[in-house]
Amino acid sequence: MAGRFGYRRIYEDALAQEGKRVLVDRLWPRGVSKERAHLDEWLRDVAPSSDLRQWYHHDTERFPEFRDRYIAELEDSDHRPAVEHLRDLAAHDRVTLLTATKDVDHSEAAVLAAWLDSAGAAGR
Repeated sequence: MAGRFGYRRIYEDALAQEGKRVLVDRLWPRGVSKERAHLDEWLRDVAPSSDLRQWYHHDTERFPEFRDRYIAELEDSDHRPAVEHLRDLAAHDRVTLLTATKDVDHSEAAVLAAWLDSAGAAGR
């Protein structure tokens, strides 16, 4: 993790250096019990809208547009409380954003981590 935010698949074993573990998917991942997830929180409100998620459907050709659309959603006032909550968590510890997506580098967790670590997202 280069910044305060990292990302991983929820199916991977938890690591001590991950800090706070926050699931950022709108839907609960299949086959993962709450005990096995070792979550600190499940923050559905920061996930992409259902329409955006269904449009993207993890098609890597669409990833650049998905990233732009998702960032536009994150900058919308509806997401502001969830985004601020993540920033508050990161003020005290590292935060690992978790997703069930197989291609984690082309996921909302990757976009969110990069956006939160950027100076523009921090409101500076």
